Amino acid sequence: MMPGESAPQLLDIRDFLARLAERRADRRAIRMARRTMVGRHPLRTAFVAVAVALTPAWVSLGSALSNPSLGTSVSARFAEWARDHGASPIVNWAENAWYSSHPPPVGGAPAKGSIPGQQSPGQPGNRAKSAHAPAHLPSPARMTSPAKNRLAGEGVWHPAGRLVGGVPAIYQTWVRPDALHTSLVTGVAWMDTKLLRATLYSGSTIPGGGPYPHTAPIGAAAARSVVAAFNAGFLMQNAQGGYYTDGKTVVPLRQGAASFVIYRNGSVNIADWGRDASMGPSVVSVRQNLALLVDHGRATPGLNPSDTTKWGFTLGNQVYVWRSGVGITADGALVYVGGPGLNITTLAHLLVRAGAVRAMELDINTDWVDYATYDPRSPAGAASAANGKALLPDMVGGVGRYFASWWSRDFFTMSARLPGS
Repeated sequence: MMPGESAPQLLDIRDFLARLAERRADRRAIRMARRTMVGRHPLRTAFVAVAVALTPAWVSLGSALSNPSLGTSVSARFAEWARDHGASPIVNWAENAWYSSHPPPVGGAPAKGSIPGQQSPGQPGNRAKSAHAPAHLPSPARMTSPAKNRLAGEGVWHPAGRLVGGVPAIYQTWVRPDALHTSLVTGVAWMDTKLLRATLYSGSTIPGGGPYPHTAPIGAAAARSVVAAFNAGFLMQNAQGGYYTDGKTVVPLRQGAASFVIYRNGSVNIADWGRDASMGPSVVSVRQNLALLVDHGRATPGLNPSDTTKWGFTLGNQVYVWRSGVGITADGALVYVGGPGLNITTLAHLLVRAGAVRAMELDINTDWVDYATYDPRSPAGAASAANGKALLPDMVGGVGRYFASWWSRDFFTMSARLPGS
């Protein structure tokens, strides 16, 4: 060590120790401040911590509440979001509580105009007899009413939607659902499968995993032949079945499940999968939902509206909600039933009255039951919201939903068959 160097080195050591002590003091002060904050405001601190941790959930919820494909109301959108995030039991309890305090009205008469006035029932003789008319099914016979005294016009069929080769391909009628809720009206649509071909359109939510060759919304070219569109089934986690479309199994098909089966030529079967239909090269789409509601022309034995595990989360014997279903008749026509104030047994009985030999439940609850016909007034005109009409005026979905880019659920269309198809 050289003379005169000891003093600077000693100063350097003291300076280093002083800075070290300052840093330790700063760290100690920070720890004390944190402890003081938590000690004084533990609930606020916990709330902030939870809020920060749930930031992705808040973002997801905010997006859901502004997404029209999840429902027409904020409450419906919140319910769909909650179900998708593991809160189905809470949502079901809340819906049950609401429906329990808002039962459908008993007695009374339907609103004026909800059932069109008396007209001649549709009969085979009323359809086109031209030599150039395409082959078609006989018109449906007047539907009997579940209510005791049939009203004028109740059960009478009316042509709807664009003509196919000059012939009505769809007929609609309106009846009361039962003898108790006589102010309510159910809509029924009959579809001629000789004039119409079916297509399953997949959505980004149901089943997800697309896009597929037929993915919502309906494109401009397809719109030129669309005559009707209607809702499909439950969310796949609740459908108790599978989903197959355009050569791809999205969700495995289940033996015994009620199945809307579409073949390459556009024809349809409503089937018990594995018994009435099975996979083959002619099958292009299969949408399953629960079990058959009608079989051999009768309501399935043992139907129990309180069985929420099978027929949808509802309210037991007192539950009457918006429901929909589709069936096939003995001659191959499709029949759709939809409306308010229905339980699973009344839906089944209405499908039988409409002529179904096999039928299945489709989606339920207000936002999802929707049937629309389109009549652009020219043979090659495009179907659109401007020329659409809902089966019931209080169907809330809107006839334009199937043409909107935001629509994320699957649905069916019935389109005019091209000559020779």
